[in-house]
Amino acid sequence: MKNDIPQDWQILMQEYDERVSFARAMGGEEKLKKRKAAGQKNARELISLLCDSFDEVGTLVGSQSYHSEKTAPADALVGGIGQVNGKSVVIAVEDFTVQGGSIGHGTNAKRVRLAQIALDHQLPFIMLLDGAGARMTNGLSRHPYGPNDLQIIAQLKGRVPTIALVVGSSAGHGAVGGLLMDLVIMLDGSSMFSAGPPLVAAALGEIVSKDELGGAHMHTTVSGVAHNLAKDAADASRLIKEYLGYFTERSIPPSGSPDTHLMSLIPANLQTPYDMRPVIQHLADDGDFLEIQPDFGKAIITSLARLNGQSIGIVANQPIVLAGSINADAAEKAADFIRSLDALNLPILFIADTPGIMSGSAAERAGTLRSAARMYHAQALMTSPKLHVTLRKAFGFGSCVMAMNPFDKQTAAYGLPGVSLGGIPIAGGAEAANLDEETAQKLAEAQNSGAWTAGDALAYDEIVDPRDLRGRLAKAMQIIKP
Repeated sequence: MKNDIPQDWQILMQEYDERVSFARAMGGEEKLKKRKAAGQKNARELISLLCDSFDEVGTLVGSQSYHSEKTAPADALVGGIGQVNGKSVVIAVEDFTVQGGSIGHGTNAKRVRLAQIALDHQLPFIMLLDGAGARMTNGLSRHPYGPNDLQIIAQLKGRVPTIALVVGSSAGHGAVGGLLMDLVIMLDGSSMFSAGPPLVAAALGEIVSKDELGGAHMHTTVSGVAHNLAKDAADASRLIKEYLGYFTERSIPPSGSPDTHLMSLIPANLQTPYDMRPVIQHLADDGDFLEIQPDFGKAIITSLARLNGQSIGIVANQPIVLAGSINADAAEKAADFIRSLDALNLPILFIADTPGIMSGSAAERAGTLRSAARMYHAQALMTSPKLHVTLRKAFGFGSCVMAMNPFDKQTAAYGLPGVSLGGIPIAGGAEAANLDEETAQKLAEAQNSGAWTAGDALAYDEIVDPRDLRGRLAKAMQIIKP
């Protein structure tokens, strides 16, 4: 190839090739071997796993030394424009093999530039986190008072799909950037925290491991900081591609005909629990859906699916958890999910089967009412289309947060025969209100005839045959502009 270069260019191009090779060598052979021995992919391998093609931005950042400081290949951040599922995305990957993946001044400039490209050209933005946060040596050089990358990343919310994948340990500034994303995935064994164990020990005297402090299992089941857990990099890549597909692709609507299958999934007896997931599978095109945050706030299922070929979010009560009662964690999860999808103008289908908001002293101490109010506020202010169906029951404020509010700008609102409605369930409610036996009996009859009275009052657009529900929802999607 050197023979193809004019002689007067050869010295210049030789230096160029050396600088590019230095940047792409990352932390060097020894560190890369150590990472491979630990079963971890390096930054560039992760990009190759996720992207069909990749064009780098800022390869030479970190290659110059002005005051005898150590140079840093690509300044510990590999980023650029890639192709995922045949669509352009912006991707930035922290390189732990270079100064612990820390954020230097050059790194910040790259993060700003990459986020700005995503914002200006409406491209999905993906960050892979494996870094120590702000670089300690930043304080030894003059701070370039340009934009902070978080200022730009925050503007991406609601404009383009954003994803963070934690592949190692993510601390401080890097972790905060990740938490500004719509979807946060953590690899099994990864961790995320505001400050790592050494700083925690120094500041608080608390001796704790990375996993105890901010491990992936804790964040996906207890704190709710992360949405989904991936078993390895390949699983995470599959999850990212599937998630992005709901925002960048439209499928061909499947053909279908009325069937009795849905009735076999939903017991007619209101007291009998059942799993909502097969119901969602029945309603979704080809039975496919992606559950978001499945291990946190389990009383509500939040997922992405396609209906009539169009992407849609689903918020559904889960009757096998707390009988479908809405607790604080479930409401907080749903509120964030609703806001995220509404900002991206994705329709949401609410599937209700709930006795209402969780009660009891533990629920009150957890601030359940406040969380439920946040969920109600999120759905009440939706500007994207919303659809609703009540399968069996919807009581009190629980019905409101699940968008069962007549004349509330739903594209469609349906109830199944046998739905039971009311301010509170008559069991226990009559005693709490000191009702006489005759009045309690009349209220019980009213609840049991909920579908007929609701149909008469136009509380729903239609009381539908369960065999026709999927077809009615699919037709409702036809009037929604993609």
